[in-house]
Amino acid sequence: MKPVELTDSNFNDEIASGLTLVDFWAPWCGPCRIIAPVIEELAGQYEGRVKIGKVNVDENPVTQGQYRVMSIPTLILFRDGQPVEGVVGAQPKRAFETLLDKHLTPADKAAAQPSA
Repeated sequence: MKPVELTDSNFNDEIASGLTLVDFWAPWCGPCRIIAPVIEELAGQYEGRVKIGKVNVDENPVTQGQYRVMSIPTLILFRDGQPVEGVVGAQPKRAFETLLDKHLTPADKAAAQPSA
């Protein structure tokens, strides 16, 4: 599964429920390009448990301003529309996994299990 493209118009609807990790990025940002494959991997790895989204800050200044994103990449984890934790700068994949795993509830984990 690929990350969801988030925009000023769909942002609030997309983060409204469950866990959503949002990557604020720009095409000209070198560190953003470095972590892009990691973000794609996380989208597949956490499918059904965490929604992964990307906001191009050049095209979506309202959302960028709302969350006071001054440096990119900035990743913010939301639960039910509310920011719970953020990371600024490129990080190794394990750091993102630790962040996500820390905020997964038993219900989130069960949502990804196939039903019998």
